[in-house]
Amino acid sequence: MIDRIVSELGPWNWMVLGFVLLVMEIVAPGVFMLWIGIAALIIGAVSLLVWDAAFWTWQLQVLAFLVLSLVSAFVGKKLVGDRAVNADQPLLNRRGAQMVGRTATLAEPIKNGRGRIRLGDTLWRVSGPDLPVGTQVRVTGAADTDLELTVEAV
Repeated sequence: MIDRIVSELGPWNWMVLGFVLLVMEIVAPGVFMLWIGIAALIIGAVSLLVWDAAFWTWQLQVLAFLVLSLVSAFVGKKLVGDRAVNADQPLLNRRGAQMVGRTATLAEPIKNGRGRIRLGDTLWRVSGPDLPVGTQVRVTGAADTDLELTVEAV
């Protein structure tokens, strides 16, 4: 069945697939379909040149497409991924990291290493040494998930 579809469309099946992937990249950008679409277009260009060759079977075309997709995604990641983004607000979406250095009063005691503080209008879970309610603490760190702050007594 695949052999029949490939022979009917000829080398243009790769061109169609490449353009479909590029359109998908425009509709849902993520800079991933771009590299796979480019790989499909390259296989389509090669197919235009060697379509009648006996060795250019659909199995070899798919294998070449898979290898070229991996290579193009790797090269694309190196080209685009190495660009450092210097943001004017690097902590914008990291609320816990924004709290480091602030002081607060314990709203709930720290027992067994866990408690709560109120910063602004938010009640934060904290970890640190056991302390009673009302103790002034300083935020010294935030978990990667921003769900818990680390505190120490002031």
